[in-house]
Amino acid sequence: MTNRTEFSTTFTILVAIILMLACQPKSVSSEENSNSVEPIAEATPKNREPITIAAVGDIMMGSPYPNDSRMPPNDGADLLKEVTPILSAADIAFGNLEGPLVDGGTSSKCSPGSTKCFAFRVPTRYGKYLKEAGFDVMSVANNHAGDFGFMGRASTQRVLDEQGIKYAGSLDPPATTAYLVVKGKKVAFIGFGHNNGMPSINDLDGARRLVTDANSKADIVVVSFHGGAEGTSRQNVPSKTEIFLGENRGNLPAFARTVIDAGADVVLGHGPHVLRGIELYKDRLVVYSMGNFCTYGWFGLSAETALSKIVEVKIGADGKFISGKINAVKQEGRGGPLLDPTGAAIRVVRNLSITDFGANAPNIADDGTIAPK
Repeated sequence: MTNRTEFSTTFTILVAIILMLACQPKSVSSEENSNSVEPIAEATPKNREPITIAAVGDIMMGSPYPNDSRMPPNDGADLLKEVTPILSAADIAFGNLEGPLVDGGTSSKCSPGSTKCFAFRVPTRYGKYLKEAGFDVMSVANNHAGDFGFMGRASTQRVLDEQGIKYAGSLDPPATTAYLVVKGKKVAFIGFGHNNGMPSINDLDGARRLVTDANSKADIVVVSFHGGAEGTSRQNVPSKTEIFLGENRGNLPAFARTVIDAGADVVLGHGPHVLRGIELYKDRLVVYSMGNFCTYGWFGLSAETALSKIVEVKIGADGKFISGKINAVKQEGRGGPLLDPTGAAIRVVRNLSITDFGANAPNIADDGTIAPK
């Protein structure tokens, strides 16, 4: 009898404990709540605040290959100082890295003993200058990215990883698209070029697929391209394929419209070593060439090739262009960007934009302000 009474008492206590626990409020992790019918708290609304992108063209801070006769003073530490305040103030700063960050090796582009070989090898220690200047993402899709083969590409990615800088535009090692999170929005950057080892500017179907995929994962998609013929006689953008040195350098208007139709929100061009015009297509900004930006020692810099710009772009959470600004820049002597109070680059870009794009050209004021018509 005693055992039966003890069992009954114990069973009663256990039932009471179970009932008490069942009445307690449940504390669960966010993962456990993810499939619940009724959310515990109202979802945080997406940040609708616009973002700003500061974009520049070609960057090659100095190459000691095949010799160090054209390296910058103070080991390059001062090259980007004057433009750092503008780049650092933007939510995202972008540039085209014209050549690998690598410390050794030889290039198949250069014959033995050549002293005029255009194969660039920027010292890896210069990676910190990009970070200090405020750069957040770089294109590695251009005709000098593969100057030192796979070793150069891999070294570049390692250095940029160490500096916390994203990169886009490489097929080998694979890194076609970079993703950044800014003000609660996911921003994708995709790099294209006309050489091996990168997504091709001439493969419109492939470009469409890459942009469509990025658009499904990100709130805003930015496309960068390295394309177009080079030189002072090639400042205008033709509505046809450009052939230069036997290479297909792309039909740039067709490319820009293709990627915007697929979901791109901003298109940033570089490659011709001169400035080109800008246009608006479906409320999206297309910058066809930002020119040389920081190209020390190995480029002939004068007149049109010495002019550059920092393009600031403000875009809404929906990707539409709101406003922008051209900051006029120039390079003097062997190179390195300096702000140009004469505003020469602004006038050049305005004239080219009106000539090439007519009604699609935005309004560009004397101070460089860009506004939709």
